[in-house]
Amino acid sequence: MSTSQESREEQRAKQDIEINERLNQIKNKILVMSGKGGVGKSSVAAYLALFLAKNGHKVGLMDVDLHGPSIPRMLGITGKGIEGAEAGKAFPVSVLPNLHVISIEALMGEDKDAALIWRGPIKIGVIRQFISDIKWPELDYLIIDSPPGTGDEPLTVAQTIPDAKALIVTTPQEVSLADVRKSINFCVNVKMDILGIVENMSGLICPYCGKTIDLFSRGGGMKTALSHGLRLLGTLPLEPELVKIGDSGDISKMDPENFSFAGEFKKLAEQVEKLTA
Repeated sequence: MSTSQESREEQRAKQDIEINERLNQIKNKILVMSGKGGVGKSSVAAYLALFLAKNGHKVGLMDVDLHGPSIPRMLGITGKGIEGAEAGKAFPVSVLPNLHVISIEALMGEDKDAALIWRGPIKIGVIRQFISDIKWPELDYLIIDSPPGTGDEPLTVAQTIPDAKALIVTTPQEVSLADVRKSINFCVNVKMDILGIVENMSGLICPYCGKTIDLFSRGGGMKTALSHGLRLLGTLPLEPELVKIGDSGDISKMDPENFSFAGEFKKLAEQVEKLTA
């Protein structure tokens, strides 16, 4: 074995120790995943983390969607870099005193629109560094937003954080549900417990008459959950106001008293609390 190989193995072993030390300070780790893109997975991850924090929990949000990070915009931290360092470890970006975020965007310098053309080994290394080289405080929850599908990123999370639980996001339409079944099989293959399924875009509430319009069919998330013996944790309506809030990054508008979708996110957070108590 060459000296360089020995050095790499020593560095990885040291990183493994640091990863384990970090993970031991985090009570619950939840991987938010989806079988396909466009189902609102990042919105679910961002606002689940936000409402858990509003309920008084210490929450970290780790965005491992390296090619398309959207968490910073939704939480109003676009353009913010990592907040200093201590003993060679960087601090995550603070959204609230008890909500901390790390995203690749915080490390990209001025050109936030640069395309990251990375193969698997680089992505794996970055995800591991998001744990080992970030000075996370003690957390009640670490929410992990992964890209759609069952590729390098969710696999790296499953291998690096063996006690993580999956929260799978879908829409009611069959095209999305077919890919959800692949996500379920992924979790079975890597032996990851599934916390439950969230059905997003579950009907559009008409702003004029108040009736629900089923744009993407109806009840698909419940059927899929029942057929696989899983929990349906929530059904989130599709509301144009959520798009505006996400684009503006103004989290102060996420008020359950004003918007039904915010109320549903609050219920989702309470469901997660019960299952992880």
